[in-house]
Amino acid sequence: MTTVAPQPRPTKQEQLPAEESVTEVAPGILRMQLPIMLPGLGHVNCYVLEDERGLTVVDPGMPDPDSFESFRSRLAQIDARPEHVHTVVVTHSHPDHFGGAGRLRIRYGARVIAHEQFRTIFDPTDDDSELEDASSPLVERWDPERVAETMLGDGPITELPERHTIWGGLIPLPSMLEINHMRTWDADTKRGFLTPSPTLRVADGDPIRLGRRDWFAVHTPGHTGDHLCLWDPTDGVLLSGDHVLPTITPHISGLTDTQDSLADFFGALDKVAALPGVRHVLPAHGLPFVDLPQRVEEIQTHHHERLGRLAEISSEIGEADVIEMSHHLFRERSWGAMAESETYAHLEHLRLAGRAQRREAGGKLWYLVSG
Repeated sequence: MTTVAPQPRPTKQEQLPAEESVTEVAPGILRMQLPIMLPGLGHVNCYVLEDERGLTVVDPGMPDPDSFESFRSRLAQIDARPEHVHTVVVTHSHPDHFGGAGRLRIRYGARVIAHEQFRTIFDPTDDDSELEDASSPLVERWDPERVAETMLGDGPITELPERHTIWGGLIPLPSMLEINHMRTWDADTKRGFLTPSPTLRVADGDPIRLGRRDWFAVHTPGHTGDHLCLWDPTDGVLLSGDHVLPTITPHISGLTDTQDSLADFFGALDKVAALPGVRHVLPAHGLPFVDLPQRVEEIQTHHHERLGRLAEISSEIGEADVIEMSHHLFRERSWGAMAESETYAHLEHLRLAGRAQRREAGGKLWYLVSG
């Protein structure tokens, strides 16, 4: 008889598998946990707010049909259906947050609300000036026609386009297995994933009436350039998306369109920590929590420690490129594009603060960090 060793329980809240039950996590706000399969994450929290017209949902999960069925079954627990959703709020441009929004817009007529800078990796840009800007991390953009052909065409594909970063790495595409699976999706799912197309774009401080509540948009860049939180000052609720999570620190992208995404993130953390009267923090992953200023301080401390570690690495190995730096900063299990992107963001923060030197050689960026 073969004995199967029990699998270790995730130690971080954000890694826990999705619960099937729907729970009230703040007065009048329901949480549905939807399953996702992304590194380090086991679910995404989709929040539901009801009003006289129907439902608003925040971050309706991944775009695939199985995720949508989970969404539909959880709505059924509250005697609701997808056609009751009149508004979708998307906190930022990652597929576990915007993925389900396009289908709700196309098939059920829901409006989609996102920050004014919201843009997915599939969206074309009208401004090519950044391609000549040495400070920009993106040196190529995917051709939207090629992407549409790849995603929406018929039959299997055998190759994918590449997109390079300024530091010499690759921006990852889904695997060919994943892409070929996507090509079996129904047309609404595929078109909705490629073009979630917000119908209302909001700016920092804009008021929004949702679920019988008056919210305010809070722009919180860093994790992405378009990250949006919603704040209800009356009941002290903050829908924090991925900006502030309870037990992990969000990935800081080096692929935003600003020079210093880590400085943007620090500033946005200070902004939400200063919001008065927050009593309910509702994150996109993990469980609700209450002490927002303390959690902000913990996250900032983590990133300052990471900056210090880069100085130590540089003193140990000397000048190095971003990929090598990332291999010293992160454990091997985390090596890859996301580790490189966050390493680049931290190195650029140090460079702009006068604590690192950068040069370009051999198609890569090389850094030397001072103490």
